[in-house]
This record gives sequence, structure tokens and C-alpha cells, in this order.
Amino acid sequence: MKKSKGKNAVIVFFASIIAILFLLPLIFMLFTSFKALAEAMSSSALFPTSWTLENYSSILGIGAEVPVLRWLFNTAIVTVAGTILVVFVDVLAAYSLARLNLPGKKFFLSIVIASLTIPSIITLFPAFYLFRQFELINTYAPLILIYSANTMGVFLIYSFLVSFPKDLEEAALIDGASLWQILRFVIFPAIKPVVATLSVLTFLTIYNDFLWPLVVTNTDDMKTVTVGVANLVQGANFVNPGRMMAATLVATLPALIIFVAANKYFVRSVISSGIK
Repeated sequence: MKKSKGKNAVIVFFASIIAILFLLPLIFMLFTSFKALAEAMSSSALFPTSWTLENYSSILGIGAEVPVLRWLFNTAIVTVAGTILVVFVDVLAAYSLARLNLPGKKFFLSIVIASLTIPSIITLFPAFYLFRQFELINTYAPLILIYSANTMGVFLIYSFLVSFPKDLEEAALIDGASLWQILRFVIFPAIKPVVATLSVLTFLTIYNDFLWPLVVTNTDDMKTVTVGVANLVQGANFVNPGRMMAATLVATLPALIIFVAANKYFVRSVISSGIK
């Protein structure tokens, strides 16, 4: 018993050390964001000698020099709409492949599996030229629609449904339920942990995406937060570390909050997969 407690204490100690090492950049970013320009440029101390909100007022205040709120607004629209679209399409596609007797179902399933091996960078430029052909560049359309073809989500839900018992569905069919009612009231409650995990992963993927928004946006009003913050290293903002850190912290917080709040769904998904 004592050996077990000692072993656990050692594991917790080293895990804490590793966690602190990973948190150091965030801690440095937090305290630097409260430093004035002169101190941020000259001092390497972690804590500021005089605290200031000047960096935050310059990006969040009225007439802000850096439109971070606009970038966050664009990112919110893209991430929420893209996540809803991915979940809707993936659930319908996975349910169709797992339950419906569709012609060529095995062929389409093989296409889904094969597409998992294709790097996304390969489809970036064909997708760009397609959206440009329809004159949709620098709009919300390419920022949202590009994520709808999420084959990983289709395969994830399909793998769960293949081993999910059909007894409840057959009973619902006998009672006169339609396929849509079965999907809504029988299947969806059972796959909620998987859908929640897919939603969080999709949200974070879209939120953190940089290359695609960089390619399809060309004005400040349409930039997402990743592209906008990256542009802060250019021009006059490059010599203002405090402002850069403040903008980066504001951009990081939404994704961090979503991940922490949804962490329990990851655990539930793993547990349900193990029980299954």
C-alpha cells in the first residue's frame, strides 16, 4: 500500500513538472500582455513592474487599432456554422452507410476510408480554384463549406454504429416509427458522446486553422483570428510585444475554454467505446 502511494506521488510530481513546462509560454504571454511598451521591449522579468491595460484597450476598446473583435466574430461564425454542418452531414452519412441498404454502399465506404489517407494540403489548391471560379473568395462560403467533407467523422460514427445493437431500432420500426424518428430518438441519444467529441475536435480544428483562411481571405474584415494575429508580427506591431501577447491571449481563451468545458465528453466517449 505504501509503495503504491509512493509511486503515485512520484507520477503526480513528474506530471506536474511537465504541466508547468507546457504552461510556461502561456504564463509568460499573460504577464507580458500587462507590460507597457518600454518595459516589454527592455525587461526580461516575468512580472511587470507597473501593470497596464493599455495593450488590451488598443485591441478591444472603441476605435481599436487592431480589429481583434472583428476577427473573433468571423471566427465564431465560421467555427459554429462549420461544426454544425460537419455534425449534420457526418451523422446522416454514417447512419446511411451503417443501416440503410443503399446501392454501392461498400464502394462509398471504401471511398470514405481511402480519403482518410489523402493529406488535406493536396485538396487545398483545387478547392481554392473551385471557389474562385464561383467568385466566392473573401466570403464566409469557402471558410465554412470546406470543412463539410469530414470523412474522419463519418468513419468514427460509422464504426460506433456497426457494433451498436439493432434491437431498439427494430422495436421502433414495429411501433411505426420512421427512419428519421429512429435516427433522432434512438440513434442520436446513443451516439451523443461520439458526436460531442467530434464537435469539439471539429471546433478546435476550424478555430485553429491558418492556411485555408489565409488563402481565401484578402481583407482585414474577413480575416479569422489566426490569420489576424499572425499579421501582428508585421509592420509597427512587431515592435510591440505587449500588444502581440494581449491579442494572442484573447485569441487563445475561447478555444481553451471550449476544450476545458468539453473535456468530460472525451472521457465519456472513451468509456462508452470501452463498454461497447
